[in-house]
Parts: sequence; structure tokens; C-alpha cells
Amino acid sequence: MANARTITKKELVLRIAERTQQKQTITRDIIQLFIDEVIHELASGNRMELRDFGVFEVKTRRARKARNPKTGQEVRVPEKRVVSIKPGKKMKELINRLAAEREAAQNAQAASPPQPASGTPT
Repeated sequence: MANARTITKKELVLRIAERTQQKQTITRDIIQLFIDEVIHELASGNRMELRDFGVFEVKTRRARKARNPKTGQEVRVPEKRVVSIKPGKKMKELINRLAAEREAAQNAQAASPPQPASGTPT
């Protein structure tokens, strides 16, 4: 994953608007409404299950003691809530399959001998 790139919401809007032949403003509003609903449900203490994609839920991390790495001083880290996602079956399968294909292509490319540049004298 050394060369993974970040996909922004703007790029996601452009892709979906193009595929659905919908205006970008409408697509952006729908995506934002979806995000707002997920946040609202999680903040209300509910789980959000999106079949094949994953299950989102809020978990509580207990308070704990930690150390400041600079000073070595012990600090108390308070309890906090974090969002957890458990990937769905389809997501896990697709990610693993694509990763395996990418790795196989990289291995094949590394194993093939370099091609001479065209137009160079021999």
C-alpha cells in the first residue's frame, strides 16, 4: 500500500454524478445527507449496518494510564468513544482479490527482463 492515493468526497461526487448522469450538486447533496444520517445514528447510540459494506458502531475505550514519550511522565487518558467498522463479506473479498491481483502483477513485472529501448543501436 505504499502508493495508495486519497480519494476525496469531491472526486467521489464526480464519479457518481457521471455514472448516474445526475448533476454534481444533487449528487453532492445526497452524499452529504447520507454521511449526516450515518453520523446522526452513531451519535444516537445506534449501529449502522450496510449489507456487503460493513457494520458501523460506536465503542467505548476505557480510561487508561499512558506515558508522555518526551518526559516519561505518567498521564491519564480519559474514556472516549470511537467509531468502529467491521467490513462486510463483499468488501473483504473484493479487497483481498484486488490486492492479490495487484501483487501478482507486480511480481510478474519484477520477474520479466528489462526491455531494450527502441531505436538504440546494438
